[in-house]
Amino acid sequence: MLFERKHIAALVRRLRDRHGAFLGTSSWRYEGWCGTLYDEDRYLWGTHFSKKRFRERCLEEYAETFPSVCVDATYYALPRKRFLAGLVEHTPEDFVFSFKVPDDITIRTFPRLPSFGGRAGKGNDFFLSHELLEMGFLLRLEKMRERVGALIFEFSHFHPGEYAHGRDFVADLDAFFSRAPKGWNYAVEIRNANWLHPDYFAMLSSHGVAHVYNQWTRMPPVLEQMALHPPEENPFVAARFLLTPGRSHEWSREQFEPFHQLREIDPGAREAMSRLLVGAMAGDGSRPIYLYVGNELEGNALHTISDVLGGVFPADEGGLLPEV
Repeated sequence: MLFERKHIAALVRRLRDRHGAFLGTSSWRYEGWCGTLYDEDRYLWGTHFSKKRFRERCLEEYAETFPSVCVDATYYALPRKRFLAGLVEHTPEDFVFSFKVPDDITIRTFPRLPSFGGRAGKGNDFFLSHELLEMGFLLRLEKMRERVGALIFEFSHFHPGEYAHGRDFVADLDAFFSRAPKGWNYAVEIRNANWLHPDYFAMLSSHGVAHVYNQWTRMPPVLEQMALHPPEENPFVAARFLLTPGRSHEWSREQFEPFHQLREIDPGAREAMSRLLVGAMAGDGSRPIYLYVGNELEGNALHTISDVLGGVFPADEGGLLPEV
C-alpha cells in the first residue's frame, strides 16, 4: 500500500482511539522521509533546506500522521527539561511518547568504546539504581506523565563475565522492580536469547512489567518470542521491530541510508506486527499496545508500516476500508 499521509493518519488513529494501539516509529528525525512524511518546503531557509529548522520542527509534522513515537535519545543521556518541554510543545495533547531509559541504569560494564571516555571497560555504579531512575529520570518526566507510554529498559547483550547465569540477572531485576516507583508502564528488552525463560517472564508479571518483543540481530524473531510468552500475558504490549535477525545495526545503516525507500522485506516481522495489531483490534482497548518500527528493519519504516496496515485493513471492492 502506498504511503499516503492522510490515509495512514486515519488508520493509526483508529487503532489508537478504538483499540488502544499506539503505532509509530523509532525516532523521527530522518531527512530521507522528506517527500513521504515530511514536506521539504516547511524547512526552507530562503531557498535552501535548513537542517537545523528540520531537526527543531519536524516532530510537529510527524505528529500530524502518527499518534506516538519511541524516543531513543534518552538512552544515551538523561533528558534535559528543555528537550522534554519541546516534545510537549510540538505535539498535540493526545500524542504519546515511549522513552528508552538511560543506559546509565541498564549497562553493567561500560563497553570499551571511545564514546564512553574514561568509563570504558569499567563497572557501572548506577546499574539498576532505583534512585537514579526516580530522581534522575522519572522526576523529569513527571510534568508530562499523562503523555508517557512505555518506559523501555534496553539491556544490551550481557557477556559471561557480567552474569554467569540468566537467573542471576532475573534476581537482580526482581530486586530492582521491587523498589522502583509504581504507576509507570515499565517494559524490559533483553538481548540474551537464552534468557527467555519462564522464570524471567514470571518475574516481570509479578511486578506488572511487560516484555518488549524485539526483532533484533541475535534474538529469535518476534513470532517465536510471542509463542514463548503470548501477548495477553503482559500487562500491556510493547514491541520494537529494529533489525532482521542476523543483520547488524552497522550493516543495515550502511546499506539502507538515507532510509528513503524499502530495500529488504522481513516477512516474519510483518506477520508479527499484523498479529499484534489484529490481537489489539480483537480486544476492548484496556490493554494498551505500543508498537514501533525502525528504518534499519527494511530500509524505510514508513513504507513498512503502510504495507502492514494494508494487510490489517484490506480495502473492499469499492476501495473503502471496512469498519473495525
